[in-house]
Amino acid sequence: MAGVMDIRDIEAVLPHRYPFLLVDRVDELGDDRIVASKMVTRNEPHFEGHFPGMPVMPGVLIIEALAQAGALYAARLTAFDPRRQVIYFMAIDKAKFRRPVVPGDHLTLVVTPLRKGGAIWKMRGEARVAGQVVAEAEFMASIQNKPASGGGAPAGAAGAPVAGAASVAQPGDDASQSPSDS
Repeated sequence: MAGVMDIRDIEAVLPHRYPFLLVDRVDELGDDRIVASKMVTRNEPHFEGHFPGMPVMPGVLIIEALAQAGALYAARLTAFDPRRQVIYFMAIDKAKFRRPVVPGDHLTLVVTPLRKGGAIWKMRGEARVAGQVVAEAEFMASIQNKPASGGGAPAGAAGAPVAGAASVAQPGDDASQSPSDS
């Protein structure tokens, strides 16, 4: 499946909105990977405090951008219905940060599946600037039905959709036993 998604297409799938929607465009969407873009701009609110006089994009937001790209990938390869379902971030593993990302950078998000299909997905993501890897991680996500009330996470899931704060699996945790997200 090849295709490109603009911001309207992305907003139709993900529940995120500015300032937490961290994918601006999808450049490639196939069976084996997604390539998406995030334009890093100085007017993003996190730069006011991270760090004054030396703005650096927080690493957790880079991982969040990778997770959002992964959610778009999973949604396109399944019968995902954003009116009835949500994709929850479950775990992060092997996260590494190689160099700072600063305003003006074009962040390229490349996500490939390690285990795909069904309700639980495992993916690997690389964030690149000018072809150089600046961050990488493996992460898991779960496709769940939205709660009937339209509020919070479904029973058995902790946190919020991929849009929420990152939840990191601790050594010895078995993320495949009960979904948790960020």
